[in-house]
Amino acid sequence: MKTTLDELLALRTVVDTGSVTAAAEQLGQTVSGISRALRRLEQKLGTTLLNRTTRRLSLTDEGRAFLARARDILAAVDEAEEQMAARRQQPAGRLRVNAAVPFMLHAVAPRVAAFQALYPLIELELNTDDLPIDLLQQDTDVAIRIGPLVDSTLRARPLGHSAVRVLASPGYLKARGRPKTVAELTGPGHRLLGFNQPESLNLWPLRGPQGDRLRVQPAIKASSGETLRRLALEGAGVVCLSDFMTAQDRRAGALLQLLPRDTVELLQPIHAVFYRNTELASRVGCFLDFLAQQIGEAGWG
Repeated sequence: MKTTLDELLALRTVVDTGSVTAAAEQLGQTVSGISRALRRLEQKLGTTLLNRTTRRLSLTDEGRAFLARARDILAAVDEAEEQMAARRQQPAGRLRVNAAVPFMLHAVAPRVAAFQALYPLIELELNTDDLPIDLLQQDTDVAIRIGPLVDSTLRARPLGHSAVRVLASPGYLKARGRPKTVAELTGPGHRLLGFNQPESLNLWPLRGPQGDRLRVQPAIKASSGETLRRLALEGAGVVCLSDFMTAQDRRAGALLQLLPRDTVELLQPIHAVFYRNTELASRVGCFLDFLAQQIGEAGWG
């Protein structure tokens, strides 16, 4: 049987206080409990650690040598516990975050400096994927996902939402004209830009013959929203993108919303996801708190 920390603590306290009774009082245990711990320790080690008389206790040579090592072990445990307590008060360590390229570029990266000013001991590792990932295989602590969640093996924390709008650049509208109706937008005079997957992203929040969602047939498809944003800025066509990646473009007048009266409110949920059996570390929790606050202040939608 292996020696336990309780047995090491009993030995150290008995020696430091000078008696089993005093050790029991200090540790909040019974005298018989401390005595049993000492006997178990000596039996496991196969040697006598303390010479006991009715008046005093004294360490044997073996006991003196063993206690020196025991003090080192207990000190190391105390230090580790203090470090964990300090980490809870001031989160530290590596934090691996995964998100789609557009969200990382527009929502996370611009806020990293502010986050690190608050939590300088956290080492951020930022990775991007435009498709769903295996968190375990990718060695990821938390992933940010936009839209409905379908993976039941994950825990999710809502962080906010972002509205979706139909947009085009002033240059595109000057060349092709501004559509006044949904039918005009889908006619031959306009070029629509969309996603190659998932197909659900090509359902635009416009009222039309199909109801409150308009299924479009893109002339140009891309896998990344950031690619579509860049195409739209260059005047290549009309896009339907989320506010988190286009808010600055709209404020600057680089992208303009089309058909606002025909637009149905569509709020994409933003979630942080992690494994159900994962204890939420303080460094993860403070990052999610920070990001949720930032999303709320951004007012996307």
